[in-house]
Amino acid sequence: MARQQPDESRAVATSTATDDEAEPQRSPSVDALWTAARVDVVEIALPGGVGYTLRAYRSEDDVETTDISEREADAFPDRHRPTHSIYDHDEKAIRDDEDDTEVHDFDADFDAEGTGDLEDADELDADVLDSADTDDEDDESDSDADAAAAKDEEEELAPEEIPIFLGHRGKLLLFRSPEGLVKFVRSDAPHDLTQLPNWAELAEKVSVDDVVPLTEDSYELDLVVSNLRGPRDGWDAELLIRAGEIARDIGRSFELEPVENALAAGSPLDDLDEALRASVAGGVGGFFGRRKLKKIGTEAAPLGWRTIIGKISAVVDWRD
Repeated sequence: MARQQPDESRAVATSTATDDEAEPQRSPSVDALWTAARVDVVEIALPGGVGYTLRAYRSEDDVETTDISEREADAFPDRHRPTHSIYDHDEKAIRDDEDDTEVHDFDADFDAEGTGDLEDADELDADVLDSADTDDEDDESDSDADAAAAKDEEEELAPEEIPIFLGHRGKLLLFRSPEGLVKFVRSDAPHDLTQLPNWAELAEKVSVDDVVPLTEDSYELDLVVSNLRGPRDGWDAELLIRAGEIARDIGRSFELEPVENALAAGSPLDDLDEALRASVAGGVGGFFGRRKLKKIGTEAAPLGWRTIIGKISAVVDWRD
């Protein structure tokens, strides 16, 4: 799908299609193909061009993230990892722990003659019997609390679904045409999506006509900085929200720490994202969202996004 490079007026005003531009339509069979595979066709516009790639979400227990070791070696050729292990001195640490361990003398809990006071023991037995019913009730409460805590812990420990892209050795593969993407997918070239159980079946079925991204899977990162440099009332909420979504996915998948930090919860760009989402939600939340947008500086956001887009562009491997 051809896309014209953005001009200033288009960037500031809006990124949505005009009446003269036809939105790509996907047939039911194309939808069924990608839905069954649980893979998305993604279109990303960057300052260097527009490209297609693929993305999937899977449990972190089922997939491995891309290997960035070669990418880091290229970026930092003089960097060496330490060869020693943090466990080199385990044996010494264990000995030190044993020397420092205090042994509690339980016999000292009794009297010096080792017999204890019988009257005190009788009173203690009576107290134990009197409190038996209360202890049973407490045990039930504790049991319920333990069950709730165990359920919460199980939910917290549930494996997270992480994004995985058509990438290789720390690079995001972007194809300038559907033909180039399909040719690569149907080849034996190595990439990160081959670990998906259904990949071979998808690679055999996919055709050029199937490379049609949904509207929500088209991201115009090339417009973000220009849009944010315009007046607040010209900020395109949909454009900026979707840009945040794809940037977070790429940052997470390709371990781009500066991108993840810039968009982390509580960061200025995350506050901008929340305000934009609230502003389009309508109602009272929309009112407060629009009011919050008026308090956001107009200089920091473009600078922050320019850095994010630069980091993403640096890990893109353009094909064909």
